[in-house]
Amino acid sequence: MFNKILIANRGEIALRVVRAAREMGIASVAVHSTADADAMHVRMADESVCIGPPSSAQSYLSFPAIISACEITGAEAIHPGYGFLSENAQFVQIVEDHGLTFIGPTAEHIRVMGDKITAKDTMKALGVPCVPGSDGGVATLDEAKKLGEEMGYPVIIKATAGGGGRGMKVAQNAGEMERAFMTARSESKAAFGNDEVYIEKYLTTPRHIEVQVFGDGKGRAVHLGERDCSLQRRHQKVFEEAPGPAISAEERAAIGKVCADAVAKINYIGAGTIEFLYEKGEFFFIEMNTRLQVEHPVTEAIFGVDLVREQIRVASGMDMTFQQEDLQINGHSIEVRLNAEKLPNFSPSPGRITQYHAPGGLGVRMDSALYDGYAIPPYYDSLIGKLIVHGRDRPEALARLNRALGELIIDGVDTTIPLFHELLAEGDIHSGDYNIHWLEHWLETHMG
Repeated sequence: MFNKILIANRGEIALRVVRAAREMGIASVAVHSTADADAMHVRMADESVCIGPPSSAQSYLSFPAIISACEITGAEAIHPGYGFLSENAQFVQIVEDHGLTFIGPTAEHIRVMGDKITAKDTMKALGVPCVPGSDGGVATLDEAKKLGEEMGYPVIIKATAGGGGRGMKVAQNAGEMERAFMTARSESKAAFGNDEVYIEKYLTTPRHIEVQVFGDGKGRAVHLGERDCSLQRRHQKVFEEAPGPAISAEERAAIGKVCADAVAKINYIGAGTIEFLYEKGEFFFIEMNTRLQVEHPVTEAIFGVDLVREQIRVASGMDMTFQQEDLQINGHSIEVRLNAEKLPNFSPSPGRITQYHAPGGLGVRMDSALYDGYAIPPYYDSLIGKLIVHGRDRPEALARLNRALGELIIDGVDTTIPLFHELLAEGDIHSGDYNIHWLEHWLETHMG
């Protein structure tokens, strides 16, 4: 087991890893930019190293700064959290070249799954169901139009190196193809330095279902059920729950086994999430995230496991603490993402926290790095916390979420808390009758 690990991240996820390490008796090293000198993860870690100015490119994304911090402190391994360098194959290779351990999958697995076309081809070969689409990148408009006619509209054009909803455009018919195709390519070039796109059939009313998998790198893997992340705004998840309200036990077992078998065959190590669109009883693979997800706490809640602890264990060469037969679902869990944003436009709202009170009680977990007097910097993602609740069933989880939101106080900045108060008054939320387009339509009528 490691004696000391460095956490190459910030905010609530860095604090999450610090806590897991402390419970395991492992010393932790926090890295931070000058803007994060007073951040909670810096205060809570055993050691901290300033790695640069506020700009992410010069701090949290700087390979030399992070490797140097390991050498200075004697850290043996790096936990990347999510975002930043968590899915950067080049960084992982450099970590390994310096004799350090990356707490996550191999550089090769990140590389394969990071390219959407390669990932789809790989998953198809492993028996994972995929959305009908182009066999590879689509280079010309004529080729795109031909594919649109063959598959039938609507279709979606996606950046092969994409993520976060960038480089994605829908063409509802042949007349919209040219604009959608050219816009997707230009957005992809601007966001990722790569204008290659591919085309898939666009499902009209799907749910976003993701399966949590975990491998030991030795040919053994399990699945930990699914999460429903269908409530999204601009392809960004807002509200996540487990298990999915529309998924049967039989469907869960079947798709879970397919996913676990697939990652076992490639000797995947650590946590990963295989994401699907689900419509009319069918699952269609869209991508694999080779890291811990923002919404991992809902899975932890219903299975009673610590995924970060397991990540650290298998990275050190130890076995997983559970097998598939040990994993039984207990109750229902929901997470809402809390952003420092001003409604209705969701514009960033950095600033100083004048009062903060986290909710508590049975089945309530608040993952946040906020504290009274903390100044939220304007340089990073606006996520400031995640409120997670767990109940014996979905109605109890919803009631607990409503109660916890009523206790939560974050003053000094605008937040998205009011959005969740309004959503919990909607019948469709209580019935679970929603898809990936539901929230966008609701926002147009309620906050447009």
